[in-house]
Amino acid sequence: MAKQIDLKLENSEDFIEIFTDGCSLGNPGPGAWACLIKLNGKSITLSGGEPLTTNNRMELQAVISALSYFKTPKKLVVYTDSNYLLKGITEWLPKWKKRGFKTSEGKEVKNLDLWKRLDELNRFHKVVWKKVKAHSGIKENEFVDKLAKKTAKKV
Repeated sequence: MAKQIDLKLENSEDFIEIFTDGCSLGNPGPGAWACLIKLNGKSITLSGGEPLTTNNRMELQAVISALSYFKTPKKLVVYTDSNYLLKGITEWLPKWKKRGFKTSEGKEVKNLDLWKRLDELNRFHKVVWKKVKAHSGIKENEFVDKLAKKTAKKV
C-alpha cells in the first residue's frame, strides 16, 4: 500500500515536490539516476546514466538534474532516501566550504564537482530537504528507485 508523505511546511502548496534516487550496478559500475517532479498537478520524470560511476555520484546527479530543470528560483521540497546526500547538503557542506572543500582529515571532498554544482543550485532555489525511508512503500520514492535501476541496466 502506498504511503502518503506528510509535508509540514508553511504554505506547503507553494512548494514543488521532487523525489530523487540514484544507483550503480557495482560500485563503481554502470549507474543511473531518476527524479520525479510534481508540478501543477502533473508529474515530470527525468533520468539518465553513466557507464562507470558510483551510487553516490548518481544520488547527487539526480537532485542536480531536478534542480537544474527550473531556470528561475523556486520553492522546492526534495525527498531523498540517501543519507549521503542529505547529510552532505545539510551538515557537511558548510564545514567543507569553510575548509576549502577539504574533509576534516584534510583530504579533498569526493565528488567535488557535483557538490559545488549542488551548492550553487541549493542557493539559487529555496530548498527544503526531507528524508524518506527507502523501500517503505512511498510510491514516488519506489518509482524513482525502479526507474534508476531500469535505466542503469540499459547503460
